Amino acid sequence: MAIVVNMPRLSDTMEEGTVATWLKKVGDKIEEGDILAEIETDKATMEFESFNEGTLLHIGVQEGETTKVDELLAIIGDEGEDITSLLNGGGNASAELKEEVVEAETSSEEIPDASAAASTDLPEGVIVVTMPRLSDTMEEGTVATWLKKVGDTVEEGDILAEIETDKATMEFESFQSGTLLEIGLQEGESAKVDALLAIIGPTGTDVSGVAANFSVSSEPAKKETPKVEAKVETPKSTPAKAKTETKSKTPAPTPVTENGRVYVSPLAKKLAEEKGINLTKVQGSGENGRIVKRDIENYEPATSAASVGKFVPSGQEDFDDVDNSQMRKAIAKALTNSKFSAPHYYLSVEFDMENAMAFRAQFNSIPETKISYNDIIVKACALALKQHPQVNSQWFADKMRLNNHVHIGVAVAVPDGLVVPVVRFANEQTLPQIGANVKDLAGKARNKKLTPDEMQGSTFTVSNLGMFGIDTFTSIINQPNSAILSVGNIVEKPVVKNGQIVVGHTMKLSLACDHRTVDGATGAQFLQTLKGYIENPVTMLV
Repeated sequence: MAIVVNMPRLSDTMEEGTVATWLKKVGDKIEEGDILAEIETDKATMEFESFNEGTLLHIGVQEGETTKVDELLAIIGDEGEDITSLLNGGGNASAELKEEVVEAETSSEEIPDASAAASTDLPEGVIVVTMPRLSDTMEEGTVATWLKKVGDTVEEGDILAEIETDKATMEFESFQSGTLLEIGLQEGESAKVDALLAIIGPTGTDVSGVAANFSVSSEPAKKETPKVEAKVETPKSTPAKAKTETKSKTPAPTPVTENGRVYVSPLAKKLAEEKGINLTKVQGSGENGRIVKRDIENYEPATSAASVGKFVPSGQEDFDDVDNSQMRKAIAKALTNSKFSAPHYYLSVEFDMENAMAFRAQFNSIPETKISYNDIIVKACALALKQHPQVNSQWFADKMRLNNHVHIGVAVAVPDGLVVPVVRFANEQTLPQIGANVKDLAGKARNKKLTPDEMQGSTFTVSNLGMFGIDTFTSIINQPNSAILSVGNIVEKPVVKNGQIVVGHTMKLSLACDHRTVDGATGAQFLQTLKGYIENPVTMLV
């Protein structure tokens, strides 16, 4: 049966979208996960992927045209299927089309939007707020923190909650005014996009029926009040250890939800990560057993009998299960797709860093100026990419895009994984500007404050593990880029210069390329140009 694809909400403030480019045409076969089009939102131009399989039967919005969120974008179904009844409204979301949309979405077991899922008999002034799609790849979200509680007055523009997506933790603001009558998801709980998040309306309105009807029709993630119970970490195969823990007088672990998430404040969670404390072992003293800052500061690990007196090996297996965060799931999906869809090959080089070290020392002697080796590499890559647009390209099913602009993604390690903020027009920035830009983006990344716009649009990526003492490594391409540069440590070693063995400093780099867009000779020529800039960095200032 045909599936109606509507204009998606790709940002929290998006009300309408413009089709920048269609990457599929009528008659093309569509697989789940294929990129259908590039949609220009109020914040950025983002890729929109299909959640359905079939044949693209109809395109409702042409390139350059704009339409409202939830209006007809395309129709996917079986090849040759009659979709006349869906087009009677002239391509707009008429009443007949909306009925077909609900039927199609229900048959494919997708969660309908609020207008379809909620009862049409809503009390006057009551608004159902659903889990928003805050990134182009977001499929579900987790409530990190509620900034309003039931009974609070909510004004349009107030921040309701902080939502953890697959890319970052973002503030979600209200588009309505009223009283917060019900919260559908507690802190730490997850639900699919468009599931019930909250209900806003006039003070004193009974909305119990609204929540019940929404739950039945949309089938969001369970949102029952979590039971207060101890989480038993010990495997069933180790009854002896379980018995020992039962007899101990250590306080029971903090309450957890049915999906294993722990009640914990954002600050306490951050402190626990810094101290390496397993939150499931901490007794919460906050409301409903929630872990707060003082619990982390006062936490002392229980002393086991094995650590006192004579050492007796127990031979017992032990482990901790950690729920995959939204970011970790997204990273796994993207890297798996890249590794198995792009034919990678690798080019390795070793550069002489003597001149670069002297250049940096002289540059940093200028008052209030400080640049890093990574800043030098980013600038050198940007200039080299302007001379080798093939390495600055992107691969699509029906074309190759040679980018004339240079936006360099800089990989940054964060507790949940890896994010890649983007330094835009890097070739046009000075070294101090690049340094300040990278420092600002890295700080936002570690605090989960990056916006989707700051993580999109890269044309090339740099990953640097030199500061961790890594000499050489290879990286997986950050698609849709065609290449990624892996940067190692600067090593002091014997080198041969003018026939003599002397002490020198070198750095190893590895370029991973997508063979669909970058041939071996092309990648090698890029590295030769890069070598000229890094080994003689003064040429970057000319």
